[in-house]
Amino acid sequence: MNTALDNTHKKGGGFLHRLALNIRNHPMVYIMMLIVMTYFILFCYWPMYGNIVAFKNYKPFLGLARSEWVGLENFRNFFSSVYFFRIVKNTLVLSLLNLFFGFPVPIIFAILLNEVQSARYKKIIQTATYLPHFISTVVVCSMITLFTNSTGFITTFVNALTGHEGSLISDPDCYRTIYVVSYIWQSFGWNSILYLATMMGIDPSLYEAATIDGANKFQQIIHVTIPGLKEIIVIQFILACGSLMSLSWEKSFLLQSSLTYEVSDIISTYVYRKGFVDNDYGYSAAVNIFNAVINFGMLVFANQLSRKYSESSLW
Repeated sequence: MNTALDNTHKKGGGFLHRLALNIRNHPMVYIMMLIVMTYFILFCYWPMYGNIVAFKNYKPFLGLARSEWVGLENFRNFFSSVYFFRIVKNTLVLSLLNLFFGFPVPIIFAILLNEVQSARYKKIIQTATYLPHFISTVVVCSMITLFTNSTGFITTFVNALTGHEGSLISDPDCYRTIYVVSYIWQSFGWNSILYLATMMGIDPSLYEAATIDGANKFQQIIHVTIPGLKEIIVIQFILACGSLMSLSWEKSFLLQSSLTYEVSDIISTYVYRKGFVDNDYGYSAAVNIFNAVINFGMLVFANQLSRKYSESSLW
């Protein structure tokens, strides 16, 4: 036993000695690591202590420590709220629509763009499709509102084609379509960068072999390009599932109106109203924690499915 303890101490001493030598030989690497660790501790992990607000009847003048502890009361109030099913349903519907229609578009666009032979046209297309990503959400929502109100040119065009009357943005039946289409327009170009970069790493000899075997362009995409993108597609899909309930509150808040609350009110806008309008901080924190737990559960579920049915997963 003493021999084992001595060996353990020697191993521990050896590790500490090697660590000290590494720090001495590569001080800048450890300084950079320390900066990153400090950032995550201060801005990611330490603020998590504030989640205790969800279990208290938080009063700003009393502070976090002296506010009354109410346990799960805020969660029970949320689950019994008349708005619970509405906001959860709206969040899920919009998120699933974004995922179903928005997720494949960057992949399809990247594959099509990769087939463009002219480098000049490819750069022009890339620049044009990347630009919407850099437009502020406020500006995007202002443009959407301007183009889809009762006198907007999109409203005029759609009304002339379909016989619809009145503003599109104020119509609950049109709100989700506008939201999803604008999301795709703003994000598909930027999201395609990852797939384009992955396709550059596909071995050109695979395309040459497919050509020799008589495969046309479509068959090359099916049998070479898509298998080459399979791993990154799976990873991106898992991450998308992990943020399924995290819709942008800014966009929903700026686009919604009293006429569209039934379809536009989502968890993040509800949290904003309860926290900053009604000053019910504990309740809004409880709703936000519920949202985060659902997202985490979806992430784990999607990852487990991926591990079961494919060779790709986050862990």
